[in-house]
Amino acid sequence: MTTPRTSLMQRHLVQRALLAAAVLAAVAACGSATGTDEQEQRIRAQRADRAAAEAAERKKRQRPEAQGLHGMPPVLDPKDVYAADRPGRLSPVVKDFPSRVYVPNSESDTVSVIDPATYEIIETIPVGRQPQHVVPSWDLKTLWVNNNRGHTLTPIDPRTGKAGEPVEVHDPYNLYFTPNGKYAVVMASLDRELVFRDPHTMKRVKTEPVSCYGVNHADFSLDGRYFIVSCEFSGELLKVDTEKMKVVAQRKLPFEGAMPQDVKIAPDGKRFYIADMMADGMWVLDGDTFDEPKLLPTGKGTHGLYVGRDSREMYVSNRGEGTVSVFDFTRNELTKKWHLPDGGSPDMGGVSADGKVLWLSGRYDSEVYAIDTRTGKQLARIPVGSGPHGLAVYPQPGRYSLGHTGIFR
Repeated sequence: MTTPRTSLMQRHLVQRALLAAAVLAAVAACGSATGTDEQEQRIRAQRADRAAAEAAERKKRQRPEAQGLHGMPPVLDPKDVYAADRPGRLSPVVKDFPSRVYVPNSESDTVSVIDPATYEIIETIPVGRQPQHVVPSWDLKTLWVNNNRGHTLTPIDPRTGKAGEPVEVHDPYNLYFTPNGKYAVVMASLDRELVFRDPHTMKRVKTEPVSCYGVNHADFSLDGRYFIVSCEFSGELLKVDTEKMKVVAQRKLPFEGAMPQDVKIAPDGKRFYIADMMADGMWVLDGDTFDEPKLLPTGKGTHGLYVGRDSREMYVSNRGEGTVSVFDFTRNELTKKWHLPDGGSPDMGGVSADGKVLWLSGRYDSEVYAIDTRTGKQLARIPVGSGPHGLAVYPQPGRYSLGHTGIFR
């Protein structure tokens, strides 16, 4: 028999049970939420760790060249190393210089100075023995005549056209400048040396002996961290660390009797082109990997490489057959071949400041050719001294010079 007291106790027990169940449910719910938060925190931590590890791996894999050469002016367009070379982009340094074509006559020991407006020689400058190239200085203020067998450099003031006192430099076959303007680099061909010098006084700073024979031409990577050098007489290529001034790789070209000449980098910086006068074409090289290059035939005696003002085409002089091949960078193929009337031996040169005329020396014919870059028509054929070689068209657009007959950035 249930009494009122028993009923009251039962209700009290039920209430206590319900309260306990509610507390347990709340505790359980709280524990579940805490567990979820901890799990999310663990997931976030794992994701952060993974992201940090991936970033570290990317940094580890990053090419040292991507950092850029210390002190080098930033490229105007990372997709086009020649962006500063457009028509009309003359540096304030050169804007008042008269337009001239300077032709070193290697067998006459003179430099013929041509007025491009009239196609006439206006002056002949005596220089040292066997001048090979006329090279614009990094700061654009001086033209250096490379007197190879005279072991001197003759400075010419492009404002006045007057030559200064020669500077003693041994075996200066060709001359380049590091993209930061810190050093001049003499291609001492017969000495088998790359000689790094002060770009103003030409005092020797460091000599890098090379095992190849006939170092002569070069060009720098987009970021300036290295440069590719051709070795004419041993058929080899060198890769040189600019900052360390040291050869870091060497490769024999896969052609018996190869004689590599001029070197030019593609506008996008992804490939180097190396003219080869015995292989009769251009080697196409990935400079970063320095893997075996591939040969693109162009013509007999391929020698000089010159990029047009719009960075779309490159003019390739074929010295052994009197022609100029035109290479289209976008299409990655040769699109035209221009034949010089009466033949000739087109060698080294440059493009006019407006991009309309390609100037080339006639190495074996004691003459210079002016060629219309739109039609390929010969505009002029100018008699000069004996053995004309690395002529310079000056001034040209660009902020600074990397050397040779005018590689501007």
